[in-house]
Order: sequence, then structure tokens, then C-alpha cells
Amino acid sequence: MQVAFHIGAHFTDEERLLQTLLLNAPMLAERGIVVPEPARFRRTIRDLLVSLKGAPATIETQETLLDAITDHDHIQRLILANDNFMGYPARLISRDGFHSLAPARLRALANLFPNSAIEFYVGLINPATLIPQLLGFVKGSDYESLMSGLDPMEIRWAPVLARMVEALGGRNLVVWCNEDTPLIWPEVLRRIAGVELETKMLGDEALLEVIMAPEGLARMRSYLATHAPQTVAQRRKIVSAFLDKFGLAEKIEIEVPLPGWDQALVAEVTAAYDADVAEIAAMPGVEFIAP
Repeated sequence: MQVAFHIGAHFTDEERLLQTLLLNAPMLAERGIVVPEPARFRRTIRDLLVSLKGAPATIETQETLLDAITDHDHIQRLILANDNFMGYPARLISRDGFHSLAPARLRALANLFPNSAIEFYVGLINPATLIPQLLGFVKGSDYESLMSGLDPMEIRWAPVLARMVEALGGRNLVVWCNEDTPLIWPEVLRRIAGVELETKMLGDEALLEVIMAPEGLARMRSYLATHAPQTVAQRRKIVSAFLDKFGLAEKIEIEVPLPGWDQALVAEVTAAYDADVAEIAAMPGVEFIAP
């Protein structure tokens, strides 16, 4: 059995990938690909992780878990999605660093199905947009307590991903950037689902419906109907052109009202993020989906 864990990151697709996979659940089930509803597995897995304390689950425990989270038999691929798999928002930044808990949590998740082919999927996000959203989300937190004494330039993804790769011991880690998701959404969706790129799926425009003006989306659909792209690159070029003209700035741009932050610091954090992404894309053990 294959098991695909979509682990976030926080404030990336806002569970639209999961909802789109659930929209396609009947078709996927015919192929032996199971996407359980969150209510079926999240608390069950959380409780099991606590009881196992990172140890591998026995065959009996795995069977009990599968019985609890799905009614399907003969599962070829199981897809489980939860932004909190890498850690809860309040603990993403601590004195121990950025996402310090992620490697151990991923090892524990893999040990839920120690004899299966495990894959992890994560969309990265620029810390310059992550931190203000995190501050607005974590109740009762101010900027100083949220940052736990860390400098903004210490919020780096490359060291986190390097530790995750080491922790996974050769298991697949598939990575992309949230900023690129509007252009690569169909490919990410199918990669997580484990189906061919040619597979017809519902929800190919689920993200564009949020960030593009309705008029622009209608015009893009009309254009695609009469100028069907022959390659993935052609489709991305068309989507990019329509986003440039009809993208909703308030849905795409994140304000950064943080103490001590100015445009120079935002640019510096973003440049560091871009450098991290380049390093991660070349990292052994990482499959990177780029536009």
C-alpha cells in the first residue's frame, strides 16, 4: 500500500487540495485510491501518535487504524492531509528554531505504516508572508512571543527540509512553492492523487476561482475551450497571462504590519527564501515541482 501525507505548510492552500481530492473521491476510489474525510482520521491519528510515541505500529494496530478511518478494502493508495502534521501553529517557531519538531513528527507518521511506501508532500511559503498570518492566527500572542527570540532571518526552510530528508530515510518528499501553486495546481493535484497527468479530475481551477476575477476566469475558460494547450508549459503560460491581467491583488498580496519590518527587511527575507528554494530544489531526496 502507498500512503501519501500532505503536511501543509500552514497558510498555503488552506485545505483546498484536500477538498478537491474529496471532490474526486468516487473516481479515485475506483482506482483503489482512498481519501478519508478529516473527521474520520485526524483525532484517531493524533491519539495513536501519542500512544505509540514514535514506535512502529504493529500489523494489528495498522488494521485497526484503517478500519477506523475508511470503509474501503483493498486500498492501493491512502491520502491523509493535515497542516498540523508538522506541528501546531503556536509551535512552528520556538527557541529551538523553525519547525524544530517536524523531523520527529514525520518519522512518527511514517511509522504508522512501517511496511508501506510512504510519501510526504509539502508546499513552502515565504516567511515574509507566513509570519504575519501566523501572528494573526495564534491567539494571545504578540510578535515578540511568537518569534521566541529568533531573528526573522533565522526562519529558513532549507535547514528544515534537510533535517526532514534525513529523518525520512529515503522515503519520497515532494515539494513546491505556494507562490507557484496557481500555475502548477493540476500537476500537484495529480501527483498527490497518484494518477497520470492525463487523468480527468474535477477542480483544476479551484484555486484560480479564489484569486482571479470572475470575468477573467470566464474569459480564460473560453480561451482554453478554443485554444486547448498541447503541453503543461502552454497551459501555465496561458494561466499566467490571465492572472497578470485579472488576478485579485487582495487575494494574492499579504500585508506585513510587523514591528521593525520595512520593505528592506521584507526583500531580505524574500531573497533568503528564494535562495532556500533553489537549495531545496537541488537537494538529494527531494522531488521539486516547479512552474
